[in-house]
Amino acid sequence: MSASTHPLWPLDRVLASPGRAELTPDAAGGGALLSLTGDWTLAHYKALNARAAALRARIGPEVRIDPSALGAIDTAGAKLLHSLLGAQRLAELAADASALPAERRALLKAVASALDVEAAAPPRAGNALADVLEHVGRTMGVFWQHVVGLTGFIGLILETALRVMVQPRRWRITALVANLEKTALDAVPIIALLTFLVGAVVAFLGATVLADFGASIFTVDLIAYSFLREFGVLLAAIIVAGRTASAFTAQIGSMRANEEVDAIRVLGLDPIELLVLPRVYALLLALPMLSFVAMVSGIVGGMLVSALTLDISPVMFLSRLESNVGLIHFLVGMAKAPIFAFLIAVIGCLEGFRVQGSAQSVGEHTTSAVVQSIFVVIVVDAIAALFCMEMGW
Repeated sequence: MSASTHPLWPLDRVLASPGRAELTPDAAGGGALLSLTGDWTLAHYKALNARAAALRARIGPEVRIDPSALGAIDTAGAKLLHSLLGAQRLAELAADASALPAERRALLKAVASALDVEAAAPPRAGNALADVLEHVGRTMGVFWQHVVGLTGFIGLILETALRVMVQPRRWRITALVANLEKTALDAVPIIALLTFLVGAVVAFLGATVLADFGASIFTVDLIAYSFLREFGVLLAAIIVAGRTASAFTAQIGSMRANEEVDAIRVLGLDPIELLVLPRVYALLLALPMLSFVAMVSGIVGGMLVSALTLDISPVMFLSRLESNVGLIHFLVGMAKAPIFAFLIAVIGCLEGFRVQGSAQSVGEHTTSAVVQSIFVVIVVDAIAALFCMEMGW
């Protein structure tokens, strides 16, 4: 049979530019020959897909495939070949070592395997309740993983701290002082200002509510109790969580992304000892001092508002503060500061070590560190409040 009378003639072309498929009579086998030539890439996908759809119905089992002139191919081109030839023919082509180089056969096998898995997956029936329960289950699983990771990291820090404590030559005083300056001294202005304003707001609320009962003098007790027991340490911890935990995560995460942590390990040094302990110690010292500043600043703000709106002079304010507010309230507030500091520092450093190596990962874990730190601080503060109430403190 001549070429002009063959049922698959004339020539069909998928693309006039690089990617092309020619369906011609097969002189050797007497059937038809599909010659794959040019580049089958994403750049030519639209035209290739249109012509492949026209050829797909004409590719029968008698058609022989010739990929000897095939140029570049990517996953888009491999997917198009899968739709054109079918899974079985593509698998035969990928198994023929004489037809294609090893890297192209590997690409075709990977794409065919992925498409076969996708096609074999049964359609998922929608169920709102099941979706909600699945989401809750996944969330609880992630939460449990975070709890296990956090407790394990705390144990690692404590073990390293005890080991280093008995070896004074390994103490890193310079790193401790540098971190103490960043976490404590640089944070004093913002904490003092914010707690001063919150103290003024609390005094305004007390003046508004208590004045109706003729008990404006109890505004002093309200300000003192709230800032000595709760607001002073809690506001300081929340500000430190947003300011310092994020900094710890970004610093260690950037080192992870730049493979500096791996370099420290290669040098035979311990990243926990070098990167974590100085930050933990610095925050353990910084947060109690910042909490004291917050307490004093909040009380001063409340005292100023009391003097301006309630005619409670500073002398009367301090006199009632001394006579009616016990030292136990100050001690309860200060006792929570080291606990908050340790948890904030541990979470910030742990999220830094979880960074995978990209800028996006650094941002995600920095956000996670801030959210986790604030969440843990508030939960622990609530537990401490319940404990102190039961103990009568």
